[in-house]
Amino acid sequence: MAELTALESLIEMGFPRGRAEKALALTGNQGIEAAMDWMLELVAQKQREREEREEREALERERQRRRQGQELSAARQRLQEDEMRRAAEERRREKAEELAARQRVREKIERDKAERAKKYGGSVGSQPPPPAPEPGPVPSSPSQEPPTKREYDQCRIQVRLPDGTSLTQTFRAREQLAAVRLYVELHRGRNQLGGMPGKRRDAKRRACFLPSSGLVPSAVLIVAKKCPS
Repeated sequence: MAELTALESLIEMGFPRGRAEKALALTGNQGIEAAMDWMLELVAQKQREREEREEREALERERQRRRQGQELSAARQRLQEDEMRRAAEERRREKAEELAARQRVREKIERDKAERAKKYGGSVGSQPPPPAPEPGPVPSSPSQEPPTKREYDQCRIQVRLPDGTSLTQTFRAREQLAAVRLYVELHRGRNQLGGMPGKRRDAKRRACFLPSSGLVPSAVLIVAKKCPS
């Protein structure tokens, strides 16, 4: 049998014909060994190139993963900031609504006070306490005249009811005693006014003014229970 050529031997070893022909041509047909060395070196080079390419791709994937992680973290941070901002705005809105509600309540109370004062001639409702009496001048000598009697424009009345409770209110000094009765009726009812002047009896007593009744500047009225007739 004829001896195989170098090309046939390489093909028989499993190398592709095209690569074997190229290896023989590039090595100058120096034989099978030179061609095999060239082809093995080519395989090794391609292996290194593939490994380098895979390493570059792995690095790129890692960079993308880190970049996506940073973007996700930034988005999460923005979301938290938005939630905190919305919560702060909600707290401010609730506080403003609470203040507005309190203001409406205060305005309603003031309107009710004004309506009661207008309805009952200013005798019902809270009034400022009487001013403290100013100290009179100190006499410089025994011959100085005594101070004149002070005129009061307000009167503070405390009404003690039969059930043990009490009502305290400030009236104008020129009010009639009937204003005191009206105030107690509005706050406690008629059934606790047995000891105060009624509508049919003691008309003259009810028409009396507080100064002439000796109730200025302050006094305590005790309401007694009605005696069975």
